[in-house]
Amino acid sequence: MTKLAITFRLLPLLIILFASTVSAQQKCSEPAYSQFDFWVGKWEVLKPDGTVAGTNRIEKEYDGCVVHERYVNVKGYTGESLNIYDSARKVWHQTWVDNSGLLLLLEGQFNGKSMILEGTARDAAGRTIKHRITWTPNADKSVRQLWESTDAKGAWTVAFDGLYKPEPVSN
Repeated sequence: MTKLAITFRLLPLLIILFASTVSAQQKCSEPAYSQFDFWVGKWEVLKPDGTVAGTNRIEKEYDGCVVHERYVNVKGYTGESLNIYDSARKVWHQTWVDNSGLLLLLEGQFNGKSMILEGTARDAAGRTIKHRITWTPNADKSVRQLWESTDAKGAWTVAFDGLYKPEPVSN
């Protein structure tokens, strides 16, 4: 078989690969895919009393389609999330996993001021716990994350309240 014949046989495959790559890049450049960009960065996470809770690194990946979070706290707790805008359903989705074995699936929307994602998980006793996490950008470029969950009686309680400050630049 000649090189020309091989090239013509591969041409349809190359066109499909090129078209799908261009399509994905164009799709993830829609404005909704940038709604969580305020969270992208390297952060020092502070508790309400000002002490350091941990660090968090959030990056855009996969041609700008995915917001990838990697969190480490001062006590050795670690976790990460993958966040993506589902344009078909017009919702944001987060999958969170950590070193305690927690899998948390959250969905929601940006309301013009904050990103609010909600979901459920079961606790050790088998009860369904509701979770709501709200990220709000502040004028000083910090971000507040408020994680609320329901207690055994179904009342909302604060699970985590953190202020994300840009990580200090080391010399």
